[in-house]
Amino acid sequence: MTPEAHKNSDFLGTDDARHIRILADYAYADSVLEKEKIKDTIVIFGSARIKPAQTNKGILTKYYEETEIISKKLTEWSISLSSTGTQDRLLVCTGGGPGIMEAGNKGAWLAGGRSIALNIKLPHEQYPNPYVVPGLTFTFHYFFMRKLWFISLAKAVIVMPGGFGTIDELFESLTLIQTKRSHKIPVVLYGSEFWKKVINWEYLLENELIDSADLSLFHFSDDVNDTIDYLKKTIDLSLSETPNLKK
Repeated sequence: MTPEAHKNSDFLGTDDARHIRILADYAYADSVLEKEKIKDTIVIFGSARIKPAQTNKGILTKYYEETEIISKKLTEWSISLSSTGTQDRLLVCTGGGPGIMEAGNKGAWLAGGRSIALNIKLPHEQYPNPYVVPGLTFTFHYFFMRKLWFISLAKAVIVMPGGFGTIDELFESLTLIQTKRSHKIPVVLYGSEFWKKVINWEYLLENELIDSADLSLFHFSDDVNDTIDYLKKTIDLSLSETPNLKK
């Protein structure tokens, strides 16, 4: 007997059913986050390859520990903001994998709070870290849908050092803010030496590829407390009921 269409795995995996898979990627996360009454997030981007000092001797390992501390402090702040007894505001949100993502989820766990993990199926490196919250961990099939959920609830973005994926996420965030498709939210580039070596911001400006005002779309930071203070001053809590991405 032929299975009903919505139970037909052979059909659901075909090109003809791509739109159904796209809708499922969106609708499942939407359903869970609505049920959990989560209003907003602070997104942390960064490399899967930056590990704790005891397992990786690279010069960038300090960013793992500092991500963990930042996430812990932000989660403690998040818990203090709750008026319902349930942590529902400014949850740390990561890609759910190893490295910097793990540090973000771990910091929230150490603070006794919740965090969100937006995982994705990849051939390597991307597996859920031990500190994700099972009920708030999502595995996406489509990169663009994962990116939508990163920014949709974000009220701030912290970008730690990273490679292709991290740089892609950084510029996607800045482009949405620059073009006013997103509300203006604070973006922290953590590790100024790294980001000024990797991206020649002044050269872009000199060649009129960006405007001077575009350099104000982000804030360089090299210090945990500076990052926390900056976000507490600049996050607009009044936007909590408003989706970040404009219709």
